[in-house]
Amino acid sequence: MLIGITGQIGAGKSTASEILKNMGMAVVDADKIGKQVVDKNPALLKKLVKEFGSEILTKSGKLNRKKLAELAFENEKSKKRLNAIVHPYLLKKLTSQIKQKSKKSEYVVIDAALLLDWRLDKKMDITIVIHASLKDRLKRLNDRGISQKDALSRQKVQLPFSEYRKRADIFILNNQTECELKNKLKNIFTK
Repeated sequence: MLIGITGQIGAGKSTASEILKNMGMAVVDADKIGKQVVDKNPALLKKLVKEFGSEILTKSGKLNRKKLAELAFENEKSKKRLNAIVHPYLLKKLTSQIKQKSKKSEYVVIDAALLLDWRLDKKMDITIVIHASLKDRLKRLNDRGISQKDALSRQKVQLPFSEYRKRADIFILNNQTECELKNKLKNIFTK
């Protein structure tokens, strides 16, 4: 069974995936794959530098993710440029990991902020949308070192809440504690 987990930035997708992993499910993390494909592919890094400039590199020549995020999430056009470069590599690796984990586990969770953008919800048996109020999301992002300005610019280029709500098989409001989220997920999968 393929279970897609998605939602807006700071809603608690990764926390939900970690809870499901602790319940014995295999997890494929699209963010982690995105980082790996850039780190392990010099040609991809060159394409990013060509598109966004050498300012996205650290002094040692590695990708400065924070700087790339600032540039890529400033508007829809920049986000599309980033996605056009990275997503083909990412989706190939994501598909491969889903196939591998499906052979070993009955339940495979795909943790992907862009699950709906990629239309992968059509391939999932269940799509779970994790949602939280803007106030809670901003606080969580601030706790992770993401400024309010950066968080709001990332939020601005994501799908509207109505689209997440419409395409969810299961919708979970995550404005409380991690323990409460764990209980909600356990109740869903016990049924």
